[in-house]
Amino acid sequence: MKKLQNIIWEYVSVLAGGLLVILFFAAGSISVSSADSHAMFEPKFNAAGEMIRPEGTREWVYIGTPLTPNSLNAPEAPFPEFHNVYIDPESWGHYKKTGNFRDRTVIAKELTLVGDTAATSGNGFFMGEFSGFEIAYKSTKHFPNEPGNWAYFSFGHQPEPYNATAAKQPVAACAACHIAAAAEDMVFTQYYPVVRAAKPK
Repeated sequence: MKKLQNIIWEYVSVLAGGLLVILFFAAGSISVSSADSHAMFEPKFNAAGEMIRPEGTREWVYIGTPLTPNSLNAPEAPFPEFHNVYIDPESWGHYKKTGNFRDRTVIAKELTLVGDTAATSGNGFFMGEFSGFEIAYKSTKHFPNEPGNWAYFSFGHQPEPYNATAAKQPVAACAACHIAAAAEDMVFTQYYPVVRAAKPK
């Protein structure tokens, strides 16, 4: 009887050990997968120096949606769309810790046309279709002579598919406005309450 109990105990011990090994490797797999999903994003450039349009930016951290509709800017607004703005997760984590936009911060802006102006909730401005995509990238390595080391790239003001690559915009086209009016490091944080709320006090 005692011998049978010992055999059963050894069998249970082997099963328990095997289960622990499986759980260990499973946990490791989950950890790696989680880390990969938040891996640091680095923009890529082609041989001509054009940025290759990044994918997956709608899954980054959302920070705001300014809107300048034509109806409030007669005869028409320069940018009459919703501007859905996102920041890469690595830079967002850095900003929450330091209150600064780190070198290699990437901010994506996807434009959306104004759609309906009436809904069951009332009259207003409601999003229509996607209509353009832009990137702002801060890099001392790539843009040592640009204001604040920021450069701006437009992948087209058009419905999807957007352009696959984009050349850096001239300073007068984008940076000049950011220099003149942006609240913090050439970023319009005055329009992004998500950013202001996250800034360390």
